[in-house]
Amino acid sequence: MPTASPNTIKLISGNSHPELSKLVAAKLGIPLARVGAFQYTNQETAVAIGESVRDEDVYILQTGCGEHTINDFLMELLMMINACKMASARRITAVIPHFAYARQDKKDKSRAPITAKLIANLLQIAGCHHVITLDLHASQIQGFFRAPVDNLYAEPSVLRYISENYDVKDLIIVSPDAGGAKRVASIADKLDVNFALIHKERQKANEVSKMVLVGDVTGKVCVLVDDMADTCGTLCKAADILLDNGAQKVVAIVTHGIFSGGAIAKLNGSRLDKIVCTNSLPMDHITAQCPKLHTIDISGVLAEAVRRLHNGESVSYLFNNVP
Repeated sequence: MPTASPNTIKLISGNSHPELSKLVAAKLGIPLARVGAFQYTNQETAVAIGESVRDEDVYILQTGCGEHTINDFLMELLMMINACKMASARRITAVIPHFAYARQDKKDKSRAPITAKLIANLLQIAGCHHVITLDLHASQIQGFFRAPVDNLYAEPSVLRYISENYDVKDLIIVSPDAGGAKRVASIADKLDVNFALIHKERQKANEVSKMVLVGDVTGKVCVLVDDMADTCGTLCKAADILLDNGAQKVVAIVTHGIFSGGAIAKLNGSRLDKIVCTNSLPMDHITAQCPKLHTIDISGVLAEAVRRLHNGESVSYLFNNVP
């Protein structure tokens, strides 16, 4: 009688970021599993897994992106998870580099939903056993899940990029808002440089009314660090304030480059020297429009997280190291 084959990795790619899925698969040395995901003429999503996943360790890579397609991609992810569950997959892990709706993590006004919690519930009801994500907007979102969540950090990759491209003697790390002070302080400590922050007051969402610099940036190369860049109004105004206060030049480094609305036009017309982001979201179409944009590849981090999780090894190594 033939012996049963050991449990293997099946990596499934959604339609949100196939380029990243191919990079992760190449680093793992495995092919992407065959899957069909499409929409009917009435815009209903349909998925079909093209090979057996029975008793397999399945990883589904889907990121939250697109001004008009983010909800379609979310539905596609839920359906892929459920299809694998119905096909008797042993363990299903959702690899979500950019967790959609992460900014809606609290009830900040009357009769508002906590949508990040709703997404967590939907993933678990669909059949998700584990989640791998990158730089959650609020780390507390991990507590919305009953399943384990590995929140990876882009910080080691950011530190490597800064060390390879800039002289740390001329640097100062800057947070564009008070909420990012902890993130910036951690990077500044590891580089052994000073940090500053900008206090901003908002009249309404995505609209900054007043910004005040706390710290001395005279003659320094300022590195603005944030977890995401959406409309980019904050980064552009922060660059103006830093340069007006004597900064040599300003570089922005963000984990998730959302770039919605007129963000690209703002960046092209801004005084930022460069904006750097990871490829947690598709960047190819934006890079062609914005010569200031540079990317950091995080496929190696995701691939190593998948490999370690599959083999039952510690993932905490990735919190401080680039594989």
